[in-house]
Amino acid sequence: MYQILFRIAEIVYLITAVGVIIVIISENRNPIKTISWIMVLVFLPIVGLVIYGFFGQDYTKRRTISKRMYSKIKKRPLAELNSSELVHYPSQHLELIKLLRNLNQAPLLYGSSVDFFVAGRDKFDSLFRDIDKATEHIHVEYYVWDDDVVGNHFKNLLIRKSAEGVKIRIIVDAVGSWRLKRNFYEEFRSAGIEVEEFMKVKFPMFTSHVNYRNHRKIVVIDGRIGYVGGMNVADRYINGVSWGNWRDTHLRIEGKGVQGLQSVFLIDWFLVSKSLITARKYFPLLDNFGDNLMQIASSGPYSSAREILQGFMHAIFSAKSSIFIQTPYFIPPEGLLEALISASARGVDVRLMVSRKSDTVMVQLASRSYFKKLMIAGIKVYFYEPGFMHSKLTVIDDSLTLIGSANFDVRSFEQNLEVEAFIYNKETALRGKEIFIEDQKSSTAIVLRDWLKRPVWLRFKESFVRLFTPLL
Repeated sequence: MYQILFRIAEIVYLITAVGVIIVIISENRNPIKTISWIMVLVFLPIVGLVIYGFFGQDYTKRRTISKRMYSKIKKRPLAELNSSELVHYPSQHLELIKLLRNLNQAPLLYGSSVDFFVAGRDKFDSLFRDIDKATEHIHVEYYVWDDDVVGNHFKNLLIRKSAEGVKIRIIVDAVGSWRLKRNFYEEFRSAGIEVEEFMKVKFPMFTSHVNYRNHRKIVVIDGRIGYVGGMNVADRYINGVSWGNWRDTHLRIEGKGVQGLQSVFLIDWFLVSKSLITARKYFPLLDNFGDNLMQIASSGPYSSAREILQGFMHAIFSAKSSIFIQTPYFIPPEGLLEALISASARGVDVRLMVSRKSDTVMVQLASRSYFKKLMIAGIKVYFYEPGFMHSKLTVIDDSLTLIGSANFDVRSFEQNLEVEAFIYNKETALRGKEIFIEDQKSSTAIVLRDWLKRPVWLRFKESFVRLFTPLL
């Protein structure tokens, strides 16, 4: 009897697995990703189906907003931007500027000052001072918001500003901030603050929706001051982790560049609240606060253009002298990997900095499988030693700075909602380069001959995990 039931279960599983494989193939995904999922289903019976059920289904086809509506909404707030500066193009990056305008409708915005933060305490001190001075509105969007000292201080400050009559809207990602309890949100709402969760789920730790998260970190204050970068809201961005510090980079923008962040936030606000906001007061006329020229690009599963990835690709292919990259996770799409190798072959000084130790073991193993090919191509790879390198900073040719929420991996470029500032300014780029060089003093350069001497079993493990990089 048990043998018959077992046989029936085998047949049912086989039919189900074959059906899922047919669905995966017919979706015309990236062939590498398709093969990875088929391997999971073949080599992990039953477990593979469960993993696919949670992480593999393509929910972009079940959009909460159509492509047409998304484009229409995006153009509405952009129409409020002052376009008088669009004629001032830096010739060196003209094609990149055109690319981002055509793909992402990202206007070229002149007249901003920028300040870098490389320590969480400095960023939050500055942010809280700016919020304390707010008079009109505060828009906040984070992937992670923890119920800890920093998270509660931030919450209480916003509640106080709301009592003063400042309009406040908050977006948090339901998975990234899954630890927040209902009463945390209710405290906001009781104070008159509008707060929305992005793509709410029943089981945030185990859900298929983890593939399509809002990974952005944006704050806009009175339409004049903005923050963007890699830092979320949590104590670890100040106190570090048990095995070291938490090295991150964040940016404060004052001036017209903030209008790009405002546009991204208001689009996301429509996605979560169905409330369309395009009033002129959210895009005030601003004086020039500096000579930075920038575009704020966004990307996510609602668009197939992969705008931020396209921007990175073009910037790297156009590089002439140097490319300095800091990233916590290095799992690049194949085209981006080849772009870096091509740049090095042209004589460009390409440097990559990642952590010696990561907060995600599987990603760490997969990342290291790329280093041999990079070093053979002449690319310098560094391990940051004091703790976790969470910075998402790229500096190209001492004239272009890329900073935002996007990691150098497939998930950021193809699946998550991300935001990236493309800043065309020599002084800003040189400051970004200084940050890299300073971190380089606390890093170890990987030597190819030593890297090749590592145990065979370890190199095989890295190569094996890499097979599943489209799924990480």
